Amino acid sequence: MKVSDYIVTFFIEIGVSDVFGYPGGMVTHLMDSFNKYKEHISIHLNYHEQGAAFSACGYAQISNKPGIAYATSGPGATNLITGIANAYFDSIPCVFITGQVNTYESKGSLPVRQKGFQETDIVSIVKPITKYSVKIENEKNIKYELEKAFYISCNGRKGPVLLDIPMNIQRSDVIPEKLKCYESNDSEEDNWDYDNLKNTMLEMLKSSKKPVILAGNGINIAGVVKKFREFIDLTGIPVVTSMIGRDVLPGNAKNNCGFIGAYGHRCANFIISNSDLIISLGSRLDCRQTGSNLKVFAENAKLLRVDIDNLELTNTIKDDEISVLADLDKLMTILITDEFKLKSNYKKWINACIKIKEELKDIDSQYENNIVKEFSRIIPDNSIITTDVGQNQVWIAQYFVIKNNQRMLFSGGHGAMGYSLPCAIGAYYGSRKKVISFNGDGGLQMNIQELQFIARENIPIKVIVLNNKSLGMIRHFQEMYLNSNFVQTKKEMGYITPDFEKIAEAYGLRYIKINSVEEILKCSNVLTDENPCFIEIALTDTTYLYPKLAVNKPIYDQDPPLDREHLNRLIKICNI
Repeated sequence: MKVSDYIVTFFIEIGVSDVFGYPGGMVTHLMDSFNKYKEHISIHLNYHEQGAAFSACGYAQISNKPGIAYATSGPGATNLITGIANAYFDSIPCVFITGQVNTYESKGSLPVRQKGFQETDIVSIVKPITKYSVKIENEKNIKYELEKAFYISCNGRKGPVLLDIPMNIQRSDVIPEKLKCYESNDSEEDNWDYDNLKNTMLEMLKSSKKPVILAGNGINIAGVVKKFREFIDLTGIPVVTSMIGRDVLPGNAKNNCGFIGAYGHRCANFIISNSDLIISLGSRLDCRQTGSNLKVFAENAKLLRVDIDNLELTNTIKDDEISVLADLDKLMTILITDEFKLKSNYKKWINACIKIKEELKDIDSQYENNIVKEFSRIIPDNSIITTDVGQNQVWIAQYFVIKNNQRMLFSGGHGAMGYSLPCAIGAYYGSRKKVISFNGDGGLQMNIQELQFIARENIPIKVIVLNNKSLGMIRHFQEMYLNSNFVQTKKEMGYITPDFEKIAEAYGLRYIKINSVEEILKCSNVLTDENPCFIEIALTDTTYLYPKLAVNKPIYDQDPPLDREHLNRLIKICNI
């Protein structure tokens, strides 16, 4: 069997239905093999390798299967890097395949920069942002390396791997039955004492008056959203989330107090800051969540942290914290018992949290927030929401009210502009559900070429651009700290946006423009049909993100600052 055929059949056997990539000389054999098996697996042409990498991320985020993207050697391989980094920082399982020059054309140990055309040592380049990367120089190792890469990508803390495969290896023949297998050195039975962890949690909860659960994206990654929701219903404990964990609970859930952090909900930041116990599940508690001054983060709260990555637990948040390395799937399974029926213990605290939410829910309301909130009202349940990076991302995180069966996908740790559009493509093929892709006018142009993909395939992705004709987040920073010197962020200093109506027309997409909240209703039918559409929302070029973390202040005291009398009243509500 030809090696490239073997690679394709391997992906079919592990359940992958769709792969993404861009043609190039060093992957022609692989592409031909994908086409040979097209009745079992679909090969999708993106219009940039970065788009393919982001599509693989979106596919993996929504399907819980590894995302696959391929590219040719040299510039094709290096164009994957931003997507690889995104998968690494957000723990997304992806297998990236790069073509490489024939082994007999490779520079090997020669002290030259390059021997073969487009030869690039992509393996060394991506080592810091992959869980595993290797160049396969012997066709007999193909099964071993594929199995190893797949195992590493999908086990423990998930993440990307890369296999660099020279062209002559791809076209070589192998006998599958004689190929060496990979066997993991990891013990099938882990040594984590889940009963002890369960008892520790139970005792801490029983001695607490004001507990909070911090739910991170690890809950999504572990595939335990349903179990988590059962646990929350059982205990009644208020929940705050990380930004990229926003969809672990519906937006209108009684326990859902919002997401914490620099641009988090005031109520969420206030509630976690006034708690006496934080149980963190699958969240790494980075400085955007806690603020840079850890001494004032939830000063009176004990902290129990549960994470799949022991290295994350070395980043100590509190001196007396309890940090536990554990698998959330196994943990959540044993937590759903009558022992955790604790709602009656926290009646006063639950009521206090409800009051805090009510008092603060619209205090930072502005036009952009209302636009997002109104869109969330008419977007169907069971849809997938993708966001880009910039002000649009924060508006969506703050004011989109997530329905019970909706998912919301972000580029979190890496914060890559241009993510939403290709991510939406991958999410569609990973679910076959309607996808709403929110974008800023800046981020959209990072991967605007993927509109051609959407138009070509006529897939039901609704592309929404929040157009403030500026790079709004940086413009806001320049206004605050650089005397409103708007270098490259506004029209008068170099930043301009195209005519998006003409862009949509050029790609053959239906176009709708929204100029007010009242006009959003005209999108109702479009959002539920089976066709793509481009929707532009006109904003002013002076937009802001509020609330936001104030320098050297605790996360509950965000800008613009609350009236001190109001702040003290909220603190009094929490003093139960």
